[in-house]
Amino acid sequence: MRQAIADLYDAYTHAAIGRGEFLSRLDGLAGGNAAARAMLPLLEKDQAHAAFVRPDHRHLAALRVEYGGSSGRLRGYLAHRRDQAVPLPAVLVIHDNRGLNPHIENVTRRLAMAGFLALAPDMLSPRGGTPASEDVARAMIHELDDVQVLADLKASVAWLAARTEGNGRVGCVGFSWGGGNANRLTTIGAGLAAAVVYYGRVPPLSTVRLIEAPLLLHSAEFDARINAGLVEYEQALREAGKACELHRYAGAHHAFNDDTNAARYAPEVAALAWDRTLDFLDTLLST
Repeated sequence: MRQAIADLYDAYTHAAIGRGEFLSRLDGLAGGNAAARAMLPLLEKDQAHAAFVRPDHRHLAALRVEYGGSSGRLRGYLAHRRDQAVPLPAVLVIHDNRGLNPHIENVTRRLAMAGFLALAPDMLSPRGGTPASEDVARAMIHELDDVQVLADLKASVAWLAARTEGNGRVGCVGFSWGGGNANRLTTIGAGLAAAVVYYGRVPPLSTVRLIEAPLLLHSAEFDARINAGLVEYEQALREAGKACELHRYAGAHHAFNDDTNAARYAPEVAALAWDRTLDFLDTLLST
């Protein structure tokens, strides 16, 4: 995929431009309306291809849950293996700016099958939950209050830590918008023992000294928007004596882990990052 098209799609998905402008500019980059429409399914998500782990897998226990957030009820998706002895290390999965969709639910099931008690909260619960339309979901995410989001995530960590299936140790993994919130969640005393950030925005550098958990950061070579702050972030982490492991993946684009997006998904890179994620979380969360 040409870098100009990848950058255009990234601008659209992160609300810098509207759908009309996106389609108009895509026409120009693709060489016409017909070529652009042929390319569009490769750029947009195909949730049907997110079934790495079936929801009805015989070794999986997956259910919808509700629990108290900072100012109301939150809904989420909780999963763990049926055939594994408890207590389990726990992981909070923080979705991207499309909300709690089938792809994120599948990520949660993959973590469960890897031996974790995994919870993916729907951060759009206060607004009625994640809608079917990605465009609507992005607009709703954009309207969320950052302070409220972090308070709800902190409440989610506490709820997960108290589950009898868990061992009390909780880590998090966040993607894009969720990755940025994973970074910030480590700075507010949420009680995290580990945090994995997939191509997420860095937190204010003034808060780096408050980071409470070791970090594993995954970044893509062709992701200028996110990479703009990474050098300074990495330096600030080193100067503050914070444990951090940063991996930059050559040839990869933003959202390289998203197997529902054919244009940006990078299978080999995603597999490597996933293996590193599981090793990191297992080391820090298992007792």
